[in-house]
Amino acid sequence: MGARRTAEELGRAFPAVPVRTSGREQVLDTVGGAPALVVSTPGAEPVAEGGYAAALLLDGWAMLGRPDLRAGEDALRRWIGAAALVRDQGAGGTVVIVAEPTLRPVQALVRWDPVGHAVRELAERAELGFPPVSRMAAVTGPPEALAEFLGAVELPSDAEVLGPVPVAAVEAGRPRRAGDAPPGEQWGRALVRVPPGSGAALARALKTAQAARMARGVGQQAAVRVRIDPLDIG
Repeated sequence: MGARRTAEELGRAFPAVPVRTSGREQVLDTVGGAPALVVSTPGAEPVAEGGYAAALLLDGWAMLGRPDLRAGEDALRRWIGAAALVRDQGAGGTVVIVAEPTLRPVQALVRWDPVGHAVRELAERAELGFPPVSRMAAVTGPPEALAEFLGAVELPSDAEVLGPVPVAAVEAGRPRRAGDAPPGEQWGRALVRVPPGSGAALARALKTAQAARMARGVGQQAAVRVRIDPLDIG
């Protein structure tokens, strides 16, 4: 429901307790040691004097449910960062997470085992050929332009093309990311992957094909976006 709405509801539930917020509009670096409730968006958690007495990690379902290969990895990283701001168990510190307890990232947090989680993630990605055991590029654009681009690019012999698949248009009011389709348009995305040693060859091939489109003036009519090693692989 958002940090602001959460802070308002907590303020009504605990009228005698100060409520501080830290997020997009104002990020707090630190908060004092006096009793208070601090509501923060992920990554904007202020450091509390003496450490927090407790942390409640909300919206686990939303963080883990993102259509992204790295959703679990990112969620665990943010959870550990927030939990590290809490006093240790000997001093009464408590961390509560609202998420399905059997999920691997949640279990890794409970056991405080990011290394074990990374080892298992790496083994699965190696089996499937996903980064970091491969280099990958995302090519996004209108279906016809995307098909034309993929048909013209001279990819390395060891390249593998996955897709294309439809890309959802950006929702109204949400900031547009690099891989989003413009509002009201239907775009597609293809992933091209190669072994690590062929990453430079893949980048050169895609750059050459993109330059050829621009030289013909095609790129101005139907844009095709190319990203090398994209962080989000949905």
